[in-house]
Amino acid sequence: MRQVVCMKWGTLYPALYVNRLYAMVRRNIEGELRFVCLTDDPKGVRPEVECLPCPSVDLPAPYNNTGWRKITLWARELPQMQGDWLFLDLDVVITGCLDEFFTYAPDKSFVVMQNWTQRGKGIGNTSVFRLRIGAHPYIYDRLAPDFPEILRRYRIEQTYISKTVRDMAFWPDAWCVLFKTHCVPPMPMRWWQAPRLPAGARVVAFPGDPNPHDAVRGIWPVKKWYKKLYKHILPATWIADYWHE
Repeated sequence: MRQVVCMKWGTLYPALYVNRLYAMVRRNIEGELRFVCLTDDPKGVRPEVECLPCPSVDLPAPYNNTGWRKITLWARELPQMQGDWLFLDLDVVITGCLDEFFTYAPDKSFVVMQNWTQRGKGIGNTSVFRLRIGAHPYIYDRLAPDFPEILRRYRIEQTYISKTVRDMAFWPDAWCVLFKTHCVPPMPMRWWQAPRLPAGARVVAFPGDPNPHDAVRGIWPVKKWYKKLYKHILPATWIADYWHE
């Protein structure tokens, strides 16, 4: 059985994102699927998704409800979860077959997407990773007692994981891409060329802004007016071909 997990807490992403993620996964995996959403609010989530309580992390606000909360997946035990799991952020768009994500580098207990904004530095992007539950409990055990020093050294959770974990591999480069890095044309071409899906991409990650619901309409939310000069995109209409129920 293929096992996939996502996390949803707070109000940043509605149930729609869980439902569409499930639909994309189901279309791109053969055979049996167990899809779990760790969430503090299962309302509106489609019945095929198994909702379990989202574990909390003993960190000061606001860090307890940021990406650092993903570290709870690294605990020695997780209720009702064992074995290898493919983790997907809610804001990814799946554009190709996922079956090989479960068989690639089978001897590795942690396989992760390359962090393309820091390529070559041995840092993963935790938008897409496969983890063996209980394989690296020290990642979780160190977090709360050592958090001030961890935060000072690493700033974000994916850097902490990458620099601490004892067993890591990266997915093949073509499989996982960043929307802003690989799809959006460079300046000034993004003013007249629409974002494109790279050949061979299976998962497109959308860290930060824009999210898929904005990118498909050609919206890049910005707060400062001058950023509109370079944070500009045309509609990525191909997103609608994949990001749907």
